[in-house]
This record gives sequence, structure tokens and C-alpha cells, in this order.
Amino acid sequence: MARNHGAGRAPATSGRRWLPRGLEVDLRPRHPAQVVSIAFLVGIAVATLLLRLPVASAEGSTSWLQALFTATSAVCVTGLAVVDTGAHWSGLGQAVILAGIQVGGIGIMTLASVLALIVSRRLGLRSRLLTQTENAAFGLGDVRSVVLAVLRTSLVIEVVVALLLAARFALAYDMGVGTALWQGVFHSVSAFNQAGFALSSAGLADYVADPWVCFPVIVAIVLGGLGFPVLVELLRERRTPQTWSLHTKITVAGSAVLLVGGAAMITAFEWSNPGTLGPLSWPQKLLAGLFHGVQPRSAGFNTVDYGQMRDETWLGTDALMFIGGGSASTAGGIKVTTFFVLLFAIVAEARGDAHVQAFRRRIPPATLRLAVSVALLGVAWVFLGTLLLLALTEQSLDRVLFESVSAFGTAGASTGITATLPQPAQYVLVVLMFVGRVGIVTAASALALRERKQLYAYPEERTLIG
Repeated sequence: MARNHGAGRAPATSGRRWLPRGLEVDLRPRHPAQVVSIAFLVGIAVATLLLRLPVASAEGSTSWLQALFTATSAVCVTGLAVVDTGAHWSGLGQAVILAGIQVGGIGIMTLASVLALIVSRRLGLRSRLLTQTENAAFGLGDVRSVVLAVLRTSLVIEVVVALLLAARFALAYDMGVGTALWQGVFHSVSAFNQAGFALSSAGLADYVADPWVCFPVIVAIVLGGLGFPVLVELLRERRTPQTWSLHTKITVAGSAVLLVGGAAMITAFEWSNPGTLGPLSWPQKLLAGLFHGVQPRSAGFNTVDYGQMRDETWLGTDALMFIGGGSASTAGGIKVTTFFVLLFAIVAEARGDAHVQAFRRRIPPATLRLAVSVALLGVAWVFLGTLLLLALTEQSLDRVLFESVSAFGTAGASTGITATLPQPAQYVLVVLMFVGRVGIVTAASALALRERKQLYAYPEERTLIG
């Protein structure tokens, strides 16, 4: 009697569409980067549905585009807004935004891995690969410690900053304990995760001269913008900086240069501007200049109106937002290490050196190629976004470029045109925010349907450059 070997088995069609034999398409994610991208899309979709609920709005009505834009801005920790966060959204809506910021900042894959650790006390290989993709861990053996360190570090910083802000709001601004605590928690989470969402239409302008509010926000932004691997290494090797990895040295040194340079640039250009720093006393000008020198890292808060700044300040801020923060951080942009690796390559070429070097270490060609790819892809996305915004709006190039770079760099700063843009232009910003958060390389990897290794090499031949 013949046996039916296929009896009781499900057909092997999981993840495939029903097509003629030989034309099946495997729809299952084949690369960890694809799963990360899909996870962010799911997070945005869930937040959009929640924000669309009538109870999420103080006014009882929110359009699909308003909900999608806000959800993308929250999960992608950007901070651009088409409605007033404090006035339009109810307490539930603000809580959804806060949850989106937290999930997007720490990383959906990190949260999933933490839950897996709690339930099973172990991580499988697939979970390790996914978390490594999201957090740029240096090796599979580091993932467990990095995940736990990410969670602990994030919560400690957010709680400390929230308590400091809540105490200041309650003692100096006559807020009730509940209101002050909510304001402190919201702005602390928003600052550490570089989101830039504020509960006032004027941002943090009411606190432009208050160092007890500005400095905790600045500290949270700087720490969040360094990146989790750097924070972990700084905590472990804080007494022996000579043992820091090259990545940590470049990130710390580069961030310091950009912060000081950005603060000096904005303070100098805006010192006498009557619409920004002009009316302030000189200590207040220095505080506001420092505050806004930190924001282009990817935070997006403001204590003065970006729309009143001078053109040269906008252009300098564009450059800082495009660079962004540290790798594997809550910040966006092409990242500090990418920019400085390219800078080291220019210096090496100008000096005629055979290798690209930094801090007595040689940077491998593969890293340099990746840096070039990330930078050029970033330029391409910003150029495309700016071009589309120019075609879809009547705004000037300087304002459109600022908006495009801010969305790609997930900085959240705006000259005030976001809410007035036509719907197609707002969809362009949604795409730019998503690409800026997920990352150029991750997005490119997610689109790759297969990987292959080239087993041959063509003859080498030089071409003219420049």
C-alpha cells in the first residue's frame, strides 16, 4: 500500500503568494534590517490608529494625515508637528506621543529583546542579530549586555532629568505637583530621545533665561546624542580614557567640537538680532546660544523663534542637523563618526598619506567606503526632498532646505512652515523622517532582496578625479 508522504503536512507556502510554479515570491523578511524597518512601520501604524481616536484629541477630531504625521514624528523621534501638541492632543494623545518617542528612541527591537530576557532569561541567535542591527552592537556576544545597559541608562537619565525639571516647574512656575511631574517626564523623555516635542506652541521660549530648565535639557540631549555603545564604554572606562575605542574617541571629540562650534556660531550670528538674542542680557544670550548650539544634534527644542533667525544661522544649522549625533544614538543625521571619518580621509589625501588614520589607529577602507555611501545617500535624500518641497509649495529655498534637512536629520527644528505646507509636501516630510530614523544603510539593506559574494575581481585601472 502506497504511503502518502505529504499527508498531514502544511504546504510550504508560508510567506509566499499563490503564483504559477517557478514564479513564487518569498515575502518573508530575509535580512535583520528588513525586520527593523517593518517594526518601525508597525509602530507608526499603531500610533497613527491610536491618535486617530476621538478621545486622543482635545478637540475630538484628527485627520488621518495629522495622526500619521504626528505618529511618524514621535516614533522617529523628530519633533516636527502639524498641530499644537499641548492644545490639540488630550492627555491620552500626549501619552501616545510620549510612548512613541520612548519606543522609537530606545528601539523597538531593544524593547522586544528586553521582554524576551524577562520571559525566557535568554536570547536566541535571531533576536541577537535583530538587536545588533538596531543598536549597532559590536558583536553578538555584546548584545545582551548592551540591551540591559540601554534600558538602565535610559531610565536613569530620564528619571533624574524629569525630577529636576518637575521640581523647577513646581517651585518657580506655580504648577501643581501633578502638572509639574507630567511636564518634567514629557520633556525629559523628549530631550533624551532627541524628539523635541514640547507641550507649548512656543516650545521652551518661556524658559529662555532659566538655566535650571535649560541645563538639564541640554545634558539629556548631549547624553542621548552620544549613542548607547559610547555611554556604556564611558561608564565602564571613565577612569582610563586611553583605553577607549576609536569609535568612542571620535564620537566624544567630534561631538565636543560640533557643540562648541555650533554654540559659538549661533551666538555670534544672532547676538544683535532683535527677533532672537538681541533683547536678552549677555548672560542670557550665552545661555540661549549654548541651548541652540546643542539642538541641531537632533533635538529640535527652541527657546527663541527659528523663523526669526538670520539666513547664515539657518545654513549653519542645516549643516549641523545633517551631521546629527553619534552612531546607535537617539539622534539622526549621517552621524558624527561618518563626518569625521570623511574629514580624516580628506586630511590624509591632502598630506599624501597612504592610509587614513585617527588617534594612532588606521581606519580600514571598508569603513571609509561605508562613510562615503552614507554621506552621499544622505545628500541624495535631502536633495530629493528639497526638490519635491520646492515643486509642491511656494516657500523659499532657504526655508524648504531647512525643513528637509530637519526631517531627514530627525532634528525637528522648523522655521514655522510645517503646518502650512500642502498635504503632498507633508507626506514628503513623513518619508524623510522615516528614512532619517531607520538609517540610510538600514533602509538600503532592507530593500535588498538577496545578498551575494563576488568571487572574482576585474583588473584595476585609475581614473581622473577632480
